[in-house]
Amino acid sequence: MESYAVIETGGKQYRVKSGDKLQVEHLDIDAGQEVNFEHVLAVSDGKTLNVGTPNVKGVKVYARVIDHLRGPKLVAFKKNRRKGYTRKVGHRQELTTLQIDTIK
Repeated sequence: MESYAVIETGGKQYRVKSGDKLQVEHLDIDAGQEVNFEHVLAVSDGKTLNVGTPNVKGVKVYARVIDHLRGPKLVAFKKNRRKGYTRKVGHRQELTTLQIDTIK
């Protein structure tokens, strides 16, 4: 079993390992820059699992920002039957693509 970590960013939790690419909520960091995550909730070396309370002390996950993009358009549509009420609201989420480098 490979080593992995569980990190928290943007109010969500992600299980990552070295070499992973993932899309997270927009981070205000330029493309090509390095970012480190200190909110590591759990880390495993392949044999033992270390769970933090709430964070694991002394462990950081280093990643590199690859790109900034916008996600697919999401539409929320509400309608009340026979009342003449319709409401359509849509948005596109700002996302950041990350490449996980190391877990230390």
